[in-house]
Amino acid sequence: MAQELADINKACEAFILSITEGRYYDAHEDLEGIWHPKRFDNNDEVRLWKGFINASVSFELLKRGRPKPAENVWMTYLKYRELLESIDSVHYLTYVKIVKIIEKKREFILQKG
Repeated sequence: MAQELADINKACEAFILSITEGRYYDAHEDLEGIWHPKRFDNNDEVRLWKGFINASVSFELLKRGRPKPAENVWMTYLKYRELLESIDSVHYLTYVKIVKIIEKKREFILQKG
């Protein structure tokens, strides 16, 4: 259990850094390691990770000049973001921070054009 908590913390910290630095593909990979083994779990926290991954994919698609697919993936992120309100996790505040960073980054990317 302690190792799993440490792994989640490490993955989230790496994700935050990658998003902040504009390394969206890396951000996807940062969370893939914790999400993939649990992807079939009936767990909202795991689904929230999937949402964060979708946000990073959306940013990468925008970076590559593919706005329509980016918007489709962003809508998936929004669907999973709603799960934050019902999650009971020791990582809750980290997830709130991630959501704020993601949404601020999206505003920046869209304004930059």
